[in-house]
Amino acid sequence: MGKRAETRNEGDGTDPRASPNQRPNTCCFCWCCCCSCSCLSARKEEREETAGRPTEETKMETTDVLEETSNPLPSLEEITSWTQGFDKVMRTEAGRNVFREFLRTEYSEENMLFWLACEDFKKEKNTKVVAERARTIYEDYISILSPREVSLDSRVREIVNRNLMNPCPLMFEDAQLQIYSLMHRDSFPRFLNSEMYKSLIEKPKTSPDTSPDVES
Repeated sequence: MGKRAETRNEGDGTDPRASPNQRPNTCCFCWCCCCSCSCLSARKEEREETAGRPTEETKMETTDVLEETSNPLPSLEEITSWTQGFDKVMRTEAGRNVFREFLRTEYSEENMLFWLACEDFKKEKNTKVVAERARTIYEDYISILSPREVSLDSRVREIVNRNLMNPCPLMFEDAQLQIYSLMHRDSFPRFLNSEMYKSLIEKPKTSPDTSPDVES
């Protein structure tokens, strides 16, 4: 009888012993995402830990990854010109394909995919298709729910969110420029120092019209 009554309210359905590591519900399920959402910060921190840090196994594969693609390799002259600037890489389809394969080894291929999607989107003239493709690009690369979300600051995200109200072919221009700058500043220097680029420079070029001599 002298025992102290327990203070836990059994009727409210809450359990004070719940793990302190449990995350509260967030606003992640809204379509137009809030830039200050708590899970956005958590996801960015997680992605920054792995971005640009390929594993040792991945590093060993970079010299052979281009052999597995069906895309034709650029000429040696074009490859050596890439040291002159990032624009030399992005100018041709062959250059973009090679750089995209490098980004894949760094788990950041979505940057090139987003940039290419924006380039193609700029050519669209049909207003109905523009609205549909704008939604698709947003959900594929900008929504925090997407596994291929690109890294944009809050200012650019706000611009994109406003543009969604009245879609046009140039609505992703600010976002595309920011991702271009990110690839230029962050990934391009590593690409020039990568085993992939070195293997392209050192790979002997054999003309398709020639074949090795066979002793009779």
